[in-house]
Amino acid sequence: MSKESPVEPFKRAVAACMRALAENNDLTVAFGAEGANAKGSRIRLPLPSRDLPAAEVAQVRGQADGIALRMRYHDEKSHAALLPVGSNARAVFEASEQARVDAIGSNMFEGVKQNLTAVLEERCRVRGYARVRDKTEAPLAEVVGLMVRERLTGQVPPESARQMVEYWRPWIEERAGEDLSRLTDLVGDQNAFAKMARKVIADLDLGDELGADPEDAEGEDEQEDQGQGEGESQANPSEGSDPDGSAAEEAESAEGGSEDGTETTVQIESDRPMPGSDGEDAGEGHRPWRPDTGAAPQRGEPPYRAYTTEFDEQILAEDLCDADELTRLRSYLDQQLQALQGVVSKLANRLQRRLMAKQNRSWEFDLEEGMLDAARLSRIIIDPMHPLSFKRELDTKFRDTVVTLLIDNSGSMRGRPITVAATCADILARTLERCSVKVEILGFTTRAWKGGQSRERWLKEGKPTNPGRLNDLRHIVYKQADAPWRRARRNLGLMMREGLLKENIDGEALLWAYNRLLARPEQRRILMVISDGAPVDDSTLSVNHGSYLERHLRQAIEMIENRSPVELIAIGIGHDVTRYYQRAVTIVEAEQLGGAMMEKLAELFDEQDGGQAQGQGRRRRRAA
Repeated sequence: MSKESPVEPFKRAVAACMRALAENNDLTVAFGAEGANAKGSRIRLPLPSRDLPAAEVAQVRGQADGIALRMRYHDEKSHAALLPVGSNARAVFEASEQARVDAIGSNMFEGVKQNLTAVLEERCRVRGYARVRDKTEAPLAEVVGLMVRERLTGQVPPESARQMVEYWRPWIEERAGEDLSRLTDLVGDQNAFAKMARKVIADLDLGDELGADPEDAEGEDEQEDQGQGEGESQANPSEGSDPDGSAAEEAESAEGGSEDGTETTVQIESDRPMPGSDGEDAGEGHRPWRPDTGAAPQRGEPPYRAYTTEFDEQILAEDLCDADELTRLRSYLDQQLQALQGVVSKLANRLQRRLMAKQNRSWEFDLEEGMLDAARLSRIIIDPMHPLSFKRELDTKFRDTVVTLLIDNSGSMRGRPITVAATCADILARTLERCSVKVEILGFTTRAWKGGQSRERWLKEGKPTNPGRLNDLRHIVYKQADAPWRRARRNLGLMMREGLLKENIDGEALLWAYNRLLARPEQRRILMVISDGAPVDDSTLSVNHGSYLERHLRQAIEMIENRSPVELIAIGIGHDVTRYYQRAVTIVEAEQLGGAMMEKLAELFDEQDGGQAQGQGRRRRRAA
């Protein structure tokens, strides 16, 4: 009988601990190569090495404890009811709730405390928090989460994140110190804790991202229900008080003027603020919200412009962090997506075969002149009077091509979407390079949250009206078209850097990528955009028209699609991009990105495959 692997008892012990901690004996715990995740009662954890190194054991235990605690002490319905609508406020809210759940377990069990601390320290190390140099590079949500944890457990932030927290601490303590202290007494009550967390968010000047107060909304619902009851009572003919039905009409008017009046609130991606709500169809509450399709500015609205471009940045990925950090981030990217890489690689190989089939040389045989066809010399031996046979190589019809991948580097892409996007871009670049198709990989975001130096200058100059774009752009070149893949491969790891992803101004990024393509000498130019939402920059939208950025994006798309030689395609991750782009596809899960990218490119190349002459009587054969 073979001896049992030492990993097996460890797996059983972890699973038993999870069931006990979550108080759920129905949990199904599996182990695999991918990261930890939970879907209902099915849990998947990373599989440690056979010799069970202490560091890996602590990571697995910590991830298991974290999932179990969240299942036991976190109510998703209550959480969703109080969740802010803005991306920044939502991130702070999520971090605070996670700190609350972890604090409950840490305060109850010393072993859980050690396991969760190990996971936190590793996360801070991998995300490079030790290399944060100033306040603008430190993510506010992470800092608040660490400070809430410190309040609830007494544990100071990990060494690698301590300096990052200190950059923000004076500012946060001054504005929200008292409310942070009040969280300690509410740790056992999720609802009360969440309401106080919303107060902390308002203290941090993010109140405009909270959305409607849930208590106010409940009060309005009660008043509306009472109004409906009164209207029904007044409209009842048996009362004899309203023979002509006028009271019923007044009640209907008070409720919204139609039976669909209660469905005028349309659910959209909550981390993307609604650019404008004019013209919504009250009867379309169950459909995704679609903005006005007009691209031109309204009469009297100023054209799109930037208040200043002095602080905008176009930078190579290797210039944003040192070589050691890029190597570490790339290694982290490879570890996270080993399973996905195999699936995408199969799709990439399929695309490569299709492209190579278009590029392989072909020959024309049985000609009177050209290159002597040695394979047909046997005819001369059989019949000396048979003329010699010649062949000629045909020129390929596959045009010189360059593909630009423009990847949204906004904060809402954080986590799985940006990781999958980076991996797919890496594999696609490698595949197309084998097919002699050049690839450029670009990213776009902003240098700061809620405005940078551009906004500061606007404030100093007296806040002139209609200032235009009020944030500093950051356009990143991960791989230049002429650079070989092996030299740029490491740069894609930069997308894993925590402080990189901020806000997104799509219109200017699209024009930037488009202008770079126009400067290329290739005959065919393809621009692929990967995004998960509409353009959002809180600083710009707060002082301009609500659809200011979106209209500019539509203008840029219309120009490229209808009046330029560039072929434009877009892939939306959980976001309907078909309302912007003529050639587009929307995917629900980030894992579908690889297949969508390969399929759309294959369609483009297949569309241009016609035009090769098929002469009658010609016999062609691929070169050996």
